[in-house]
Amino acid sequence: MGRAIAGLAMAAAFALSAIPAAAQNGFGNILDARDALRKGDRARLASLRAAAVGERQALAPWVDYWDLSSRINLVQADEVEAFYQRWSGSYVEDRLRNDWLLELGRRRDWAALSADYPRFRMNDDRQVACYALLADHLAGKDVREAARAAWFAQKDADDGCALLATTLFEARQFGAADAWRRARVAVDANKPRAARLAVQLVAPSFAAEVPDLVDNPAKYLAKKKATADRTTQELVTLALMRLAATDPDAAVSLLNTTWRESLRPEQAAWAWSTVGKQAAMRLMPTAPSYFQQAELMASKTDRELVWADETLAWKARAALRNDGGPRWQQVIQAINAMDPAAQRDATWVYWKARALQALARDSSDPAAMAAQSQEMFGSIAGQYHFYGSLAAEELGRSITMPPVPAPVPTADREAAAREPGIARALLLTAAGLRNEANREWNFTLRGMDDRTLRATAEVGCERQLWDRCINTSDRTKADIDMAQRFPIPFRREMVARGREIGLDPAYVYGLIRQESRFIVDARSGVGAAGLMQLMPATARWTAKKVGMPFTPDMITDRDVNLKLGTSYLKLVLDDLDGSQAMAAAAYNAGPSRPRRWRDGPRLEPAIWVENVPFSETRDYVKKVLSNATFYAALLKDPNATVAPSLKARLGRSIGPREAGLPAPDTELP
Repeated sequence: MGRAIAGLAMAAAFALSAIPAAAQNGFGNILDARDALRKGDRARLASLRAAAVGERQALAPWVDYWDLSSRINLVQADEVEAFYQRWSGSYVEDRLRNDWLLELGRRRDWAALSADYPRFRMNDDRQVACYALLADHLAGKDVREAARAAWFAQKDADDGCALLATTLFEARQFGAADAWRRARVAVDANKPRAARLAVQLVAPSFAAEVPDLVDNPAKYLAKKKATADRTTQELVTLALMRLAATDPDAAVSLLNTTWRESLRPEQAAWAWSTVGKQAAMRLMPTAPSYFQQAELMASKTDRELVWADETLAWKARAALRNDGGPRWQQVIQAINAMDPAAQRDATWVYWKARALQALARDSSDPAAMAAQSQEMFGSIAGQYHFYGSLAAEELGRSITMPPVPAPVPTADREAAAREPGIARALLLTAAGLRNEANREWNFTLRGMDDRTLRATAEVGCERQLWDRCINTSDRTKADIDMAQRFPIPFRREMVARGREIGLDPAYVYGLIRQESRFIVDARSGVGAAGLMQLMPATARWTAKKVGMPFTPDMITDRDVNLKLGTSYLKLVLDDLDGSQAMAAAAYNAGPSRPRRWRDGPRLEPAIWVENVPFSETRDYVKKVLSNATFYAALLKDPNATVAPSLKARLGRSIGPREAGLPAPDTELP
């Protein structure tokens, strides 16, 4: 530990070029300033800021930022510009610009916002983007399409996008159809406030009904009668969509009875597509038929309906999961209807290629279709992720590692450590301010070439900042160092532990890389802790199960966490028939869920994984298994003759627990 802190302190000596090395004084008053910020003590924060800037402390930019951002609603442009100049090119300059642009939007100072916005380098704040589009509109520019896209992508009802939508609606740039579509998208995403604001635009006297139809759609629908009134029909459609989210069968019943003849085809199509999506997320076998009903209704409209990519993704998943085998034609239809960017995602490239492969033999031109399938597999087969590996194996290729690159020169590593943002990030990490450190580090990576990225990753590796090491190395495009991307700390202990309990070390490494990035004291927002991100209750239960003494303060001890985490993982793996896919899902979402998700048709493991209902868990399972495959290659015995295989790791088909096997261990937390 002393060596690691010494290394961080040494790196911190390379401070901002604007701050002479002789004036450095370690952490300075950064922790006191953070405490004053959290307590809302502006006077103390202002005093600490004056000292930090006056003494030119290494972390003065952060103290300065906290002081100014805490009173952003009171400051004027000259003070902001002075801050920009003081810390030009730094993360805090751009972070304050984000705050200031939001404040200018709230002040409705469109001229100042338009002047400052082009300098916003991160440009990752949707509300700021909406304010900027509104400023352009007021300046006479045509922003309709960009504004519509920003409004529809809005997560919730923020001031910027809401004001943009209201202004363009009043200017007749947006119409009633846009407002109702936005309301549907919001209800589908369970964003009632955004839905109400959309209804407020087109039918202000009915906006008050939105909370009722969201909170209790069944009760709301029971009060409504069939009518030709467009507004009522639209509100009923929203209620049916909301009902589908909680009770798809009830929504189906109403669509087949009360509202069968009372909705316009477009409205019925939206309702049916939501039923299909919700049924698919519940792994219901009827989901494909509901999507077909949506298509039937859509065919009766006089314009093409555009479904959300998330809805189309669930249409494809439901077709893959179909009892009796995938409906490959429906898979292709769903993928072809996606936005071009979504179609280029490796997930859908892979499944479309699989669909083409399956349909080729019965097509009029099997050779052409098979060739297209092979070309699509080839387009992702060289990528180092779940579907890249599966595509390579579909082409008959073994999973191979890129050539080991030349070592990073010492001069490059030293230059990377001297980079001001990296030096600040190292010092912030040593001060315990990991959030701020990560922001500094990631901002500094912008625009780096592969050589510089590898050198910067090496700075993280040398200091055992494995998250920084991995995340930085992951950004390289051609100069790929798999030892950086997949580090193997405490290898001797892990391999020995795996042998002791019969657990594949590559699988454990794959899971830890995803859980904690090897940060020993990592803690999640829900209380999981340590390398294997154990919940305290799970750690206590496992310790009791394996007869190990345990107190809560031991949970971030490396060896204790590894022993309890691997013991728990082995228990879960054994309970789920040795399926690494199901066990990874259980580790992330709890054992009871994959037990339910395995019910239904017996599925190819990759199809089962793609149909995991929780997006976080689905992504987690893919990454753990992909990580494990590459770790297997790195840990491979030089004399081994079998190449690592993701398909082999996925194992046999997944379906209901077979007769004769022991009952599930319902005590597993």
